[in-house]
Amino acid sequence: MLQALGGSVPPNTDHAVSVSLPTWRANVGYEEGEDWVMKKMVCGYPRFFVHPTIQKLAQEVVRRVGDPDLESATLFASLKSARICHSFVFSKIPAEQAYKVRIVNFIPSPHTEAGSTVTSSLSCIIHPKDYAPITKQVWQHSGNGISSRRGEFCLGALEDGFLVEDKGTPTAESISQRPCKGPRRYQSKNGPRKGSIGESPPKETTDDGRDYAQFIEERFGRNLSTSLANQAKQAVRRRIAGVLTADVELSEALETTSSEGRVAGMSEEDVLLYPSGMSAIFNAHQTLLATRGELPSICFGFPYTDTLKILQKWGPGCVFYGHGSSDDLDDLEARLKSGERFLGLFTEAPGNPLLKTPDLKRIRALADQYGFAVVVDETISNFLNINILPLADIVVSSLTKIFSGDSNVMGGSAVLNPNAQYYAALKQTYDREYEDIYWAEDAVFLERNSRDFVTRIEQINSTTENITAMLKESPLVKEVYYPKYSPTKPLYDSFRNPNGGYGGLFSVTFHSNPEAVAFYDTLEVLKGPSLGTNFTLSSPYVLLAHYGELDWAKSFNVDPDLVRISVGLEEVPDLRARFQRALDAVQSTKQ
Repeated sequence: MLQALGGSVPPNTDHAVSVSLPTWRANVGYEEGEDWVMKKMVCGYPRFFVHPTIQKLAQEVVRRVGDPDLESATLFASLKSARICHSFVFSKIPAEQAYKVRIVNFIPSPHTEAGSTVTSSLSCIIHPKDYAPITKQVWQHSGNGISSRRGEFCLGALEDGFLVEDKGTPTAESISQRPCKGPRRYQSKNGPRKGSIGESPPKETTDDGRDYAQFIEERFGRNLSTSLANQAKQAVRRRIAGVLTADVELSEALETTSSEGRVAGMSEEDVLLYPSGMSAIFNAHQTLLATRGELPSICFGFPYTDTLKILQKWGPGCVFYGHGSSDDLDDLEARLKSGERFLGLFTEAPGNPLLKTPDLKRIRALADQYGFAVVVDETISNFLNINILPLADIVVSSLTKIFSGDSNVMGGSAVLNPNAQYYAALKQTYDREYEDIYWAEDAVFLERNSRDFVTRIEQINSTTENITAMLKESPLVKEVYYPKYSPTKPLYDSFRNPNGGYGGLFSVTFHSNPEAVAFYDTLEVLKGPSLGTNFTLSSPYVLLAHYGELDWAKSFNVDPDLVRISVGLEEVPDLRARFQRALDAVQSTKQ
């Protein structure tokens, strides 16, 4: 039943979002980079592990425009995203090394058919291999890297001559990035290679006579058309806006209209789509900086790791309140009264992995009084369970998780509250700065996956309450972290929807490391990073997210041996039996 080490999760899925790490030892081996684990990895969580197709595309790009012996490429869907990475790298390397890092753009051939057929550009950071850990930070934290489906498309288009290097009029910036400004060892050693751009003019057909429509049809079937992608995005935005609250097919989603979304006056135009949840957070922060200027942020509560990293690495930094307590709010209020001012407060409702809920009503009052924005990540709870939009300026979410459920596509969203204090200013900035880089085929899959979102949430809510009650009753369990059992339950309940539940994610701790290991290794579910899947998924979350800072995490009462579980659609008796066998293994360690 269990997936082998390094296999895709779910099994046999080309664009899987998770990867199998079936034992505690395998998770440690992954964090340590041990060969016995790394050599078996066929995929991984996309912001941490570059998909093999994207690796192949990056190698082909460097083969054409760089030096494969010395250089690597980090790939983005737009020039804007690439420039963010470019600037970040420049801030981390000596000024005299700047010439070694450049942007190369690929664009659709002039003869590529337009209209209903999808095209893609590709912006590449070409850099010395030694700089890969720097560009990887941007790939991971910003969430703006290309998806594996876009990578598959671009690789095919590049190989077939439908994606060509942009040879447009050079700007001062692009001139400064050209490799000829550096030593000869950073130039292509052999001149134009076979198949490199510039050897021959762009062509309307490939050598075997295929045209672009035939290329699309043969490689990607009927999933790739502009009209279908736009329809899918519209349906997704309607679901997120709350104007669709039932399971419906695409055609009905496009026909259904409602005057009332999550808050009065809201429409699907207030929903923005991104290639990942972290991209939604990153761009919310970028948008606030562009709207309100260079002010520090607040990170409130123990957050998902990359949220804190974004606030620390871009802009003027942040104040971190890792406990997310009333004492922390007292301290924040004292800072505000003394004259300190902030860009925005970023928080999760509830938090990951302790499932604590922040006091959003008090935060909202402070934001209104002292003028900062409130950005809330609702990924774990989702908008069918709670409605926190009235208390936020921006609500962000990872659509990769339960909204999709199938764990085979990435996506993210940002929702603007039309009644919030900064709405007009933020809307103006988003209208100016937002670019839709959500790949067409990803949108089609996300829309299909989310059609039964409502029904799945109801079942998962019910099942999770059953399983957490079972574990709560066991003396073998030290603590169950779940909104229903949290000291912050009244805060969660204050904005829980009438039919809303407590979600499908919980964490559990035991009285010793051997007990936690026995539970994890014995639990008969798929195991790997991510959450919100239609199948039950488990991971030693703290080990994976904070391996290099376990003592730091522990200082915020986050147990290094915590096991996080995301409940799926399995039948309750089946799941209870699996959890009981894992508890029996815990009992055996005591004997």
